[in-house]
Amino acid sequence: MAPQPSQEELKRRRIVGVNAETVTHVTSTDFPGHYPGEDNTWSIEKFKKNFQVQFHHNETFDSCFSLIGIDASIANAFRRILIAEIPTLAIEFVFIHNNTSIIQDEVLAHRLGLVPLKANKKGINWMSWFKKETEEDPESSTPTDDNTVVLKLEVECTRNDAAKKGEIDPLKLYHGAHVYASSINFHPAGRQETIFSDSEGPVAPVNPDILLAKLRPGQGIDLEMHCIKGIGADHAKFSPVATASYRLLPTITITQPILGKEARKFARCFPKGVVELEEVTAEEASREGSGYEGQEGSKKAVVRDPFKDTVSRECLRHEEFAGKVKLGRIRDHFIFSVESTGQFDSDDLFLESVKLLKVKCDRLKRSLADMIR
Repeated sequence: MAPQPSQEELKRRRIVGVNAETVTHVTSTDFPGHYPGEDNTWSIEKFKKNFQVQFHHNETFDSCFSLIGIDASIANAFRRILIAEIPTLAIEFVFIHNNTSIIQDEVLAHRLGLVPLKANKKGINWMSWFKKETEEDPESSTPTDDNTVVLKLEVECTRNDAAKKGEIDPLKLYHGAHVYASSINFHPAGRQETIFSDSEGPVAPVNPDILLAKLRPGQGIDLEMHCIKGIGADHAKFSPVATASYRLLPTITITQPILGKEARKFARCFPKGVVELEEVTAEEASREGSGYEGQEGSKKAVVRDPFKDTVSRECLRHEEFAGKVKLGRIRDHFIFSVESTGQFDSDDLFLESVKLLKVKCDRLKRSLADMIR
């Protein structure tokens, strides 16, 4: 039986090499048969032992966390589900009764469709899917209280008789000069009054200060909007995230001492906080083979926080650093950034993506079982 790899070798296998012009070792090798004599079969016990979740910051609509010990295919599945498969509510149909503003009907409808809406999760899960007509299937769903949410916008611009003489600010000259998303009102039907009436409040725009149109006296807007449940794969307006991305944790290894002016130049090659300068201690200067002999008190470059690095490879452009530094990324350390559009908290979105991936796995297992029968 072949000898088991050392910890240094296992660590090396996790690193994706980043060179001046190329990227190396991009393919994972931890599968059965790649290394003779090694058992790399997947097991749930091994996964539980190695898998970690680390939160870096967790705000209401913006979170950053690390998933450690998973394959790129799983991380990418989470990312794709976050963008395209978590159901949300958005305006799909706009019925314009009156629009005397300078914005064309179709442009106004498009602006309204992109306004992110917030609604409680219980209500969205309770709603059924609205079936739209297609060329292949001309039949569509009939709007009901369980598949359509109705919003209305009724505004009119009038003069402000109390405005001072000579006033030129339209917000002071007129009432209703600017139409904001806060003017959109929820009109519940049937069971919606109880379903969407909990502590999270009724269906409403996430940001009430979104400017929809500008009016002048005599102009007005009167329209009705029908909202349906959808996913980002159908249209970007249904995507619950503004961004959902990941990157691999950078690694910076200084293989030879970098001192003095070179150390200061080396630190400037990275974002602030990645590389810092420290003084060479007496112990390091007296240790034979350390590379710091006789350099006590000199400034040396040390890697402080590789998490902040953008992997610009700037240091590899300079000849004085050739052979002194190695750059890379850890293959199974994924740093996720999730920014919610406001319908859900950012950390809840990731939990929803986990639930959906489990549903997909269960569906695949049932399909395989049906094939075997």
